[in-house]
Amino acid sequence: MNAPSDEQASLAAAWPKTDAPMTVALFGWARLAAQAAEGSGYNLAASELAAGLVLSGHRVHYLRSGMDYTLHPRSPHVKKVETWRGVTCHHLFNSPNLSPASSNFRNMTQERGDPATAELIAGWLKAIKADVVHIHSLEGFGLDVVAKIREAGTPVVITPHNYWFVCPQVDLLHKERDVCLDYEGGQKCVGCLEAPDPKTAITKRATQQTVIRTLGPQAYGMLDKTYRTAKKVVKRGEAAEPLAVYEDISDNPNSISPDPQAWRGFSVSPEDNGENEFGLWLTKGEEPPRLGRAPADANERMLSARDVHLKVLNEDYGGRRQAGIEALNTASLITPPSRFMLQVHETMGLDPERGHHLRLGLPHFDQINRKVRRSPYYKRRPWKAETSGRPVRIAFFGTTRNNKGFRILAEAIELLDQSIRQRCQFLMRAGGYDWHFRKMLSRFPEVSFVGGYDQVMLVASGGDYDVGVLSHVWFENSPLVLLEHLHAGKFVISSRLGGPPEWVVEPGDSPEHPLGNGLMAPGGSPEDLAEAIRKIAVGEVQLPSASEVHAASTLVSYPEHVREAQGLYSGLTRGQGGPEQLQETLSAGSA
Repeated sequence: MNAPSDEQASLAAAWPKTDAPMTVALFGWARLAAQAAEGSGYNLAASELAAGLVLSGHRVHYLRSGMDYTLHPRSPHVKKVETWRGVTCHHLFNSPNLSPASSNFRNMTQERGDPATAELIAGWLKAIKADVVHIHSLEGFGLDVVAKIREAGTPVVITPHNYWFVCPQVDLLHKERDVCLDYEGGQKCVGCLEAPDPKTAITKRATQQTVIRTLGPQAYGMLDKTYRTAKKVVKRGEAAEPLAVYEDISDNPNSISPDPQAWRGFSVSPEDNGENEFGLWLTKGEEPPRLGRAPADANERMLSARDVHLKVLNEDYGGRRQAGIEALNTASLITPPSRFMLQVHETMGLDPERGHHLRLGLPHFDQINRKVRRSPYYKRRPWKAETSGRPVRIAFFGTTRNNKGFRILAEAIELLDQSIRQRCQFLMRAGGYDWHFRKMLSRFPEVSFVGGYDQVMLVASGGDYDVGVLSHVWFENSPLVLLEHLHAGKFVISSRLGGPPEWVVEPGDSPEHPLGNGLMAPGGSPEDLAEAIRKIAVGEVQLPSASEVHAASTLVSYPEHVREAQGLYSGLTRGQGGPEQLQETLSAGSA
């Protein structure tokens, strides 16, 4: 096996080079080198685009904000921290705006305008001689930074991966549970999230990070543990409890109970419901939050409610939405990965002439795609209800966060008739805390929890399942999981919320692709999701081959994505990002 440096050199030699290298500055809040481990899909997309631009011969700088703080000096300043895959990474220290957005929810005045920091950033861009700025996230920055950059004549491209510019909760979810079709002019936003006082949070981060930089993470961990123990002693007025030699587990709600059918041995009966009982009941406070049910036409309602979206009845949040749209309209180009996201922003005031749909392409998408094309089973349909001698394998990939709707899938499985459930096997690859969900589904032997995953496991997992499920309850943008399933040639069941309808072709919708590539169900409806599963399990819906899924899907490769992005940059820099060059730029980028 070649050394990593040899592999990188081989890639760099094969990758097509630009004839007109530029200096590109990318903005975000996550550490670029962390990729999906911090910032999830947004940061993975930003980091791979940055790396692809470097391979093309461009000079790429990255700036993150809202995460790094010091006790001295407390004023904002930019510092280079590392070079990753040829990208020079800088961090803005001591920003008055915290990231991620949930930490800054009570800081709307500062988020709307931060002139001193905007001036600092403009100076940094001048120092690195940036030709174009590409913002993937502005969390941790002030919204006025866009106008400040444009004042200098530098083009600004913004790729929103969520709804932060118009929703400081970022997902258009009220209290992270219900689709927010009417924010009531900003009044409904008050109390939507529980967030810290921003000044207190900044001081806490500055103190923690200064101690870690000075003493190291291990010493900080020991000090923090000592502090927390002392705090309990002072609060309770008693010494900390000594460690017990034996833990009392007699009333442990997580212990597995004896099998109530242990007396049966191997015997089963026709009345058996096919379930196992472990006594894993949810205890008080353990039940996952109940998620909202979106109307079947939630997308259409969102896009037709312009008058509702433009109301400003609360200056903090209604005014904040207005400021977000003004920032977008100041930029040169808005390039979300889904058309739906573009349309939502247009209903809230975005200039329609400023938008361009830029589909995502990522290296691991291509690895997944090439893997399935190499398979001898590429043109073979994976499972047929009438003849297959095994259950259909249905997989969830993602996290247990509310917006991904894992609870909706869990409730759908509970609703399935035994005869349907036993024709299925459910593979749960959900990162995050999942013990309460494992309890919920423990009685169903058809459900397997296998924890989180990384890209290596993801590329290799195509042989583990036949159907992918996206049960999200928010207006998804361009979900990486959906694209991963489609690149893997997998049929999908998806919530009809946000961007996924742009990719999912249902059976019978297209004469050229009669089997389609997926089914859609209203978001937040376990009953509809269970019905979609039933249709597949009994053969009412036939699963297409991987080659048929590819034929029905609109997919973009990583090189194509990088090439289109740099085409947009080139068009904007030729005209310095003025409105008269916009349509020419869009045409060049599409070509």
